Amino acid sequence: MDFSSETKQYIKSLSSEVLNAFERISTTAGMLIQGRTRSDNDVFVYPPGSTESLGIITQQVRDGYSILAREPAIARVVIEYADGKQRTWYICRATPPSAGVSSFASYRSPIGRLAALDVGSEHQLKLPSGTVTVAVTEQAELHPASNSDGWDSRDSVIKADPLGIVTVKSLRSFLLETESRDILGQVLAEEHFKANITKGVHRSIITSMSLRDQPVLDKYQDRIFRLPLNKRLLIVGPPGTGKTTTLIRRLGQKLELPSLEDTERDLIESAGQTGVATRGSWMMFTPTELLKVYLKEAFAREGVPAPEHCLKTWDDYRHSLARNQFDILRTSSEKGTFVLTTAIRSLNADALEKPSQWFTDFHEWQQHHFLQGLRTSAHSLEKAELSSFRKLGQRLATILKRASNRSSVSTFGSLATEVPNIRDLVARYKKISDDKIDGVLNLQLNRNSNFLNELATYIEGVARTDGLVEEEDELGGEGEDDTPVLRTRLEATVHYYRQVVRAQARAIVSGRPLGEKSRYRKIAEWLGNRTLAEADQKEVGVSLLAQSRARLFVNPVKGYINDIPKRYRTFRRIRQAEGSWYEKEGFKPTDIHPLELDVVLLSILRAAQSLLSSASIIGRLDEPIWSYLKPVQELYRNQILVDEATDFSPTQLGCMAALANPKIQSFFACGDFNQRLTTWGARSEADLKWVCHDIEVEQITVSYRHTRQLRELTQAMMQITGNTSINVNLPPHVDGEGVKPVLQEQASENVVVTWLADRIREIERFVGHLPSTAIFVNSEAEVGKVAEKLNAALLEDNLKAVACAMGQAVGQDDDVRVFDIRHIKGLEFEAVFFIAVDRLVASKPTLFDKYLYVGTTRAATYLGITCEDKLPPVLEHLRPHFGTDWRLGNP
Repeated sequence: MDFSSETKQYIKSLSSEVLNAFERISTTAGMLIQGRTRSDNDVFVYPPGSTESLGIITQQVRDGYSILAREPAIARVVIEYADGKQRTWYICRATPPSAGVSSFASYRSPIGRLAALDVGSEHQLKLPSGTVTVAVTEQAELHPASNSDGWDSRDSVIKADPLGIVTVKSLRSFLLETESRDILGQVLAEEHFKANITKGVHRSIITSMSLRDQPVLDKYQDRIFRLPLNKRLLIVGPPGTGKTTTLIRRLGQKLELPSLEDTERDLIESAGQTGVATRGSWMMFTPTELLKVYLKEAFAREGVPAPEHCLKTWDDYRHSLARNQFDILRTSSEKGTFVLTTAIRSLNADALEKPSQWFTDFHEWQQHHFLQGLRTSAHSLEKAELSSFRKLGQRLATILKRASNRSSVSTFGSLATEVPNIRDLVARYKKISDDKIDGVLNLQLNRNSNFLNELATYIEGVARTDGLVEEEDELGGEGEDDTPVLRTRLEATVHYYRQVVRAQARAIVSGRPLGEKSRYRKIAEWLGNRTLAEADQKEVGVSLLAQSRARLFVNPVKGYINDIPKRYRTFRRIRQAEGSWYEKEGFKPTDIHPLELDVVLLSILRAAQSLLSSASIIGRLDEPIWSYLKPVQELYRNQILVDEATDFSPTQLGCMAALANPKIQSFFACGDFNQRLTTWGARSEADLKWVCHDIEVEQITVSYRHTRQLRELTQAMMQITGNTSINVNLPPHVDGEGVKPVLQEQASENVVVTWLADRIREIERFVGHLPSTAIFVNSEAEVGKVAEKLNAALLEDNLKAVACAMGQAVGQDDDVRVFDIRHIKGLEFEAVFFIAVDRLVASKPTLFDKYLYVGTTRAATYLGITCEDKLPPVLEHLRPHFGTDWRLGNP
């Protein structure tokens, strides 16, 4: 590649300018960190009128300066205005200070968009003074590096006419060149220049186990991450297309208020949040702990704090919500309804394949069941023996007659007007019935001071008896008060005595005796005549039945939201008997599968959301009747983001989307349907449309990870997955040549280890050092075994193989890591080996194509596959894409 003297002078001049700019901004940032100078930006981070804590703001700004000190700029752009004037902008990853460093801008700002545009393109640039039309005339992607000699930029990509597109290994090297008068010096200088610059974009080698850093996005990714905050978006695309990077960049930009449009800031203010509060008002979900670790590192590069409460796996967050927030899962304090059991086989194929229909069936049923329960109770009250309750029943029946079959805001609003009267009426009659029951208990204690101890001993024996019905079933959901906190053995015994006597009294009046397998019945039999007299039982029973019917109306919102888990158990029992959604047998009434838990959670979240959509209710959440909506409202976040969305079921994604602040509705997910590694995961865009009917789908197809050879293999694999509609493209002007993947058949355990060691040595010889390398096996049991044997084979080469048990990220960058295939979603390596692919095909007939696709697409350049026997027939069409080794390059 020959260069004119003008071209050489242009690159030298650009190198000097860039490195001087690095020095200027890094020096300024360093002084600001030490507090030796002041920046106007200290008051610019948040809009005028913000009342946020100055200490927090200062820390946020200081973190940004730390980024600038070690990475002053990531791009240089020259633009031309309509009048022919030009201006150079340096684009920074963090917000630059405004003091002494003009023409620097954050990548998140509107000016940052210039770094992603093609040279020669025009752009409507928004400035404080207005919108102007500019053309991009030059562009350079920069990678700052500092050492004892000063600043440099490595592998900088420069785009300018008439230079075209070139990659410069080192800008500093141009400044170190000296003019030579002798021919030898000139020849050597020319060779040095040529060695330092290559045509096109040079692919970087992955040296560490981390998410790829892409400081400047392409124009498609850039446009997506800048879309308005109140968008619901799904990015789909093949591996290596920067979906996760785009997602992280969007979060960073939307957390930085100065980078937002005025309409976005107004939206946040209308949601009641400003300043620092917005920086913590987000949540991102990821399917694995390993990916969460690397997302944290990616967030750190962007200067975005990612505390544990913001970055979650769904499994962990679901468990916390169900156990600590909504009392779905049982605790040691006897709250909750279910025991989460991942091993149970409660669901049939329809539930797994049609999760949205399954959820809809339950949600509509529970709404109708709740409303019907209110109507039944109101009609029962109309017929009550006590006149006060009869009059109440008439008023309630009139309200419910107007209600639709779904619980509505207006229905709850009308019921709310009756709540004070109902509460007083129930309290008055409860005191009367309680006094009668406690009177009998006092009588027994007068007769036998050891009565409670004897009863406690019997109750403890009953508790150890198998096959007895749970207390919730005995109450039939008719509503005694909330169970008090029982701190001592005697407190618990008194509570049980009262409950049994109440249940006895209700049974006599209702004509429904306690069940033969009821705990209460066993206790009642032991008590014998040490309870209420027959006349008192009838009087108390009449009162208790009326109270229990009325109590449903004391807080209908609480009953609607909090009793959804109990209604789910009833729904499951009914549908199980019908043969719908559930297996006929094989699990306990108290057991619940994780996917069932998703259904219950989504029902709670959507039920609460339907009420919280009313502005009149939002303003009354401190009132007792509406206060049970507060726990849901407190879960809302300004931004909800989901990585690897296709690994989550539609109901799981529905739960996540329901956590988005209703006033903002910012939901941003990314994934690839070909990479779905769960049988229940989202299968199509239609599943996401069910989650959010207005979600917009953006497709990106340019892969920044793979060589040409691996891209062609990926395309061929899509024939297996059944999705051939997406064409994977390499980025323009990038050197995409690599080597063929390699295949080893008839590979016994010993052959595999020897073959792996030989291929790893080849890679190290080609590259000069061992780049990021991973080995994928089919089970957790194989991880340690393969690592141990490979360690022995690589001992003389001073290389280590590390067992990454349960997907843990261990070892050093130059170690060979061994993983169970289940743990590698979202990661990338320079070299990947996939062991015993034929066994994978046999063991996972419904998902092998997804595992194979995910595993092989983790590789950037080198891919090796082994089979214990032959390449399976279903993969035979891939054979032309493989070689046997890399010794001859296998182009």
